[in-house]
Amino acid sequence: MEASHPVPGGLWLPLVTPFRDGMLDETSLRRLVRHYAGEPIDGLILAATTGEGLTLDEAEVERLVALAAGALAAAGRRLPLFLGLAGSDTRKVAQALERSAAWPLDGYLVTCPYYTRPSQEGMLRHFSALAEATARPIMIYNIPYRTGVNLGNAAMLDLAARPNIIGVKDCSADMAQSFDLLRRKPPGFAVLTGEDAFFHPMLTQGAEGGIVASAHVETRAFAAVPALLREGDGPGALAAWRAICDLPRLLFAEPSPAPIKHWLWRAGLIDSPEVRLPMIAVSDGLATRIGQEVERRRTEAIPAVAVGRG
Repeated sequence: MEASHPVPGGLWLPLVTPFRDGMLDETSLRRLVRHYAGEPIDGLILAATTGEGLTLDEAEVERLVALAAGALAAAGRRLPLFLGLAGSDTRKVAQALERSAAWPLDGYLVTCPYYTRPSQEGMLRHFSALAEATARPIMIYNIPYRTGVNLGNAAMLDLAARPNIIGVKDCSADMAQSFDLLRRKPPGFAVLTGEDAFFHPMLTQGAEGGIVASAHVETRAFAAVPALLREGDGPGALAAWRAICDLPRLLFAEPSPAPIKHWLWRAGLIDSPEVRLPMIAVSDGLATRIGQEVERRRTEAIPAVAVGRG
């Protein structure tokens, strides 16, 4: 397969959406984008799961994209900007693609249809129809434990033959399936893990990168893992990973993105840790643990491995 779009790789960040008093917190959003524009990430995804996309209305999503693109431009950083889309009605998702056609986006991360549990053929037709509805690149988001349906490798490889289906955010939670896909995938189709705890092992098996929510924290340390592997420094990559591998456990101890938002609030990157129902704030116990870890890392000045910006 000849790819007509850049193949995603490295460290991508599924950005949180900051809220304050029930509204989109535009000041905090600009601050976040400016901050991560200075970090060695390789792409940003807006309004996906970590970005609480299902709680955003159409006007908020459009505003979110405009603000993020503007903040990136002001920072002088050219980063791929993808929009998360989810839905169980192919027509409505196609309409969202059409509605956002003029927005300053580079592509989409599209979740497998949730709740309705379509067949493999149904999902094949769903993503094929979406690929025909846009000229922009699409990454598939396969996360069976949220959607209730698993896109198998046979259908995935059929879809990979389409020039604007460029990869998958793999959260199959089945390492055998993931490793089989890594062995069989064609050139030009990227596998990016979305399982934060599997970031290093998936990279060592040939994944192009990861879409890693935990990388809101210690971003440079997360970015060092694929950078060191690209340089052929396996022991260095493993050491870098071991320094941060406990962070995903802490940041997913309660439903995401509340723990990540609490950390970012404690670190001064957003003005409120607010999430939208049905998500709720972290428990007092987890808030204490996060606060202690923020202070520990601040006072100990835990170093990150230096890597160039992606």
